[in-house]
Amino acid sequence: MTDKTLELAKLLIARPSLTPRDEGCQDILIARLETAGFKVQRLRFGDVDNFWATRGTGHPLVVFAGHTDVVPTGPREAWKSDPFQPTVRDGRLYGRGAADMKSSLAAFVTAIEAFIAPHSRHRGTVGLLITSDEEGPAINGTVKVMEWLGQRGTKIDYCVVGEPTSQQILGDTLKIGRRGSLTGRLLVRGKQGHVAYPHLAQNPIHTFAPVLTELTNIEWDKGNADFPPTTFQVSNIHGGTGVENVIPGTLEVVFNFRYSSAVTDTELHRRVETTLKSHGLIHEIQWLLSGQPYLTRGTALLETARQAVKDELRMDPSVSTSGGTSDGRFIAPTGAEVIELGPLNNTIHQIDECIATADLERLANVYRRILEKLLS
Repeated sequence: MTDKTLELAKLLIARPSLTPRDEGCQDILIARLETAGFKVQRLRFGDVDNFWATRGTGHPLVVFAGHTDVVPTGPREAWKSDPFQPTVRDGRLYGRGAADMKSSLAAFVTAIEAFIAPHSRHRGTVGLLITSDEEGPAINGTVKVMEWLGQRGTKIDYCVVGEPTSQQILGDTLKIGRRGSLTGRLLVRGKQGHVAYPHLAQNPIHTFAPVLTELTNIEWDKGNADFPPTTFQVSNIHGGTGVENVIPGTLEVVFNFRYSSAVTDTELHRRVETTLKSHGLIHEIQWLLSGQPYLTRGTALLETARQAVKDELRMDPSVSTSGGTSDGRFIAPTGAEVIELGPLNNTIHQIDECIATADLERLANVYRRILEKLLS
């Protein structure tokens, strides 16, 4: 299986599928799945390609979910090899998407092929939900496919998302949920003027500075047994006309909360607004809710995955809800049990992203064992 998984991963990495472009990755996957007896429905929403593929009938419906899109490469000259020319070097496969998450997609397919070979009449249904906008706005991908499935009365029982969850060695961490993500886009208004006559102007950078200090020092919550405490981070800040002798008239700030289930997005709105008003800031703010916190409380899939990791990798994985968001946030609210299990995440979104070639076969074997335990 190792060669099959490695070669398929290479084919996918060679496609420069910068979000939301798929660049033919899904064609490659669909061809393999149709050969294995899957029924495939291509689903294009806006500028995003998705597909839903199934083999078998009835329940349980076990779904592998993932994305073909990748983030930009950064300066390509900084890579030791072309990010879209998959390269094996010193036991590692290099290329954009090697860890996040084209290797997982390849492992999904080869695991399914290996499972089907001796279980052609498996019980239940194997499914795949693949999108090309997970790394982007995530508005025309998994969320739309889930709406489409809901309209047809299709209910997923178990879903394995192939996000890179491992911390130190393959399989050491399973994600059973994720924090919510809330972004604020703040515009602070002042009065433009000459830096030599500050009494005739109002500098929004100066008026916002104490507010920023207060926001960064707030304890939003203490977290709980399932989630770490909520965090607040400024990701972008801009003010000024580009010259040194003009006080700017406006300041733009973008910030993000990764928040636990111990607080709601409404409460975060209120506390931020209260802080801004208490300092007398003239401002406008727009909010973008990317996803609510979710947690898989069911144990069937989790215990199955843990046992599969124990059997194949000889370790007992820990469970976590840390990290960024994933498309699991769109699947879990339907009642599906959702876990995330994938490669090491120590090089994702970085220059020289890579995965150990040995991990490709091992990951595929874990996925195969999950199918065997649930559907054979």
